[in-house]
Amino acid sequence: MSAETTTAPVEAATAAPYSIFDKKQKWLIVIVVSTAATCDADSPTVSGFASNIYFPALPTIANDLHVSLELVNLTVTSYLILQGLAPSLWGPVSDVRGRRTAYLCTFVVFLGACIGLAESKNYATLVVLRCLQSTGSASTIAIGAGVIGDITTRAERGGYMGVFQAGLLVPVAVGPVIGGAIAGSWGWRTIFWCLAVYSGVFLCLLLLLLPETLRSMVANGSRTPSSNLLARYPLTIYQNTSSIQWQKSRNGGHALENNTAVDLLGPLHVLLSRHAAPIIFFLAVYYAVWQMSITAMSSLFKSHYHLSEIRIGLTFIANGVGSMVGTLVAGKILDAEYRRVKTQHEASLDVHLSQARRKGEEAFPLEQARLRLVPIFALLQCLSILLFGWTIQYPQKVHIAVPIVSTFITGWTAVSMQSLIMTYLVDIFPDKSAAACASLNLARCLFAAAGTSFIMPLIEGVGVGVAFTICVAVQFVAMVGLLVQWKYAKGDTL
Repeated sequence: MSAETTTAPVEAATAAPYSIFDKKQKWLIVIVVSTAATCDADSPTVSGFASNIYFPALPTIANDLHVSLELVNLTVTSYLILQGLAPSLWGPVSDVRGRRTAYLCTFVVFLGACIGLAESKNYATLVVLRCLQSTGSASTIAIGAGVIGDITTRAERGGYMGVFQAGLLVPVAVGPVIGGAIAGSWGWRTIFWCLAVYSGVFLCLLLLLLPETLRSMVANGSRTPSSNLLARYPLTIYQNTSSIQWQKSRNGGHALENNTAVDLLGPLHVLLSRHAAPIIFFLAVYYAVWQMSITAMSSLFKSHYHLSEIRIGLTFIANGVGSMVGTLVAGKILDAEYRRVKTQHEASLDVHLSQARRKGEEAFPLEQARLRLVPIFALLQCLSILLFGWTIQYPQKVHIAVPIVSTFITGWTAVSMQSLIMTYLVDIFPDKSAAACASLNLARCLFAAAGTSFIMPLIEGVGVGVAFTICVAVQFVAMVGLLVQWKYAKGDTL
């Protein structure tokens, strides 16, 4: 059952709000965690600055290190593997030890890896440090989703999640452009020096501006963490004028702070849960195909349209803009759909029978509120992938604008699906929101790692159009996961 539903009687009795943060403070928190995610390899959409800024430079890196483009593409694969595994560590840490602790540790690792990459001289060093970089950055989306789950109710969560993901998608639009310009003007190593400066400055801002929000430590924000020094917030700008204190925890009055051990297998448990496995499998396939198209873009536009690094970077703008539009619209859709379904659901209840009402609350049709539009977005993404594959194959006959427009549609639809599904997972796992997002990340990144490792050999073997047609066929099969989730794996009673 949701956190909001479970704590309702306590809140009613004590008049304590779900969160003491007012609307302006919530927006500031969302801006902070969204900015943190721009460094992330693990955006719910595509990679952040750390990955997107890197794509246009792949051919240049291959030439400079005297290795094949396929080997350099494997650095993307290794990056995705660690991107999938790392949140399984940091997500559970943030669910137990605090959001600030997890954020600060991940950024320290990321900063060190960026400095090392800027000084790398050979391919082996590049691979190892890209894995370390991914380990440091790959969890900020999962942690950020946990923060939003801490401070928002279901009714308002969709809008905040939409803006959160829109902010982190800025790198999708501008990262490749910046990366292409930097690589073309000063060399690809400068990319990592820029990332080091960017992450170092933001680490300082994160330390100053982000309060602890983990509900087991600070409840609704009215408690001060006592045992974790990193969780203590140094400023007072988030102190609410309300003196209301949380009277009881959701579990019946136990101490808020506890010494619960970090469950590193928590994301795996969520992943294998019948309430999450079908929908995660579905999204993992669609995410993998998206990453495969993005990974192939640099090579395809260079070989088919003979573009420079800067112009290759410009081709990524459409995908980034589509992603930003998708997540902003998805946020509005999530809130509107939730209000619509909640109104219909409440109208169907017998208000005179409290027992029936409680039973009705447990049977709230969350799938209708969160997942109803996913099949439409899925079909549109399949069509856009087909359009990309078959148009880029014939550069003599098809203007470059056509495959670029297809990437806009792909980004828009893929991000919309991921926004809906990530919010759904936060709803059904309110006490393990970061671990739930980490499980989603684990599956989609491992799928993407496998896909990006063979997309170029597949293209070389059967051609661009046929290769992406095969990908779309796999996506159609994955639709079974969505159907199973809707019919047999409902999760609102957790």
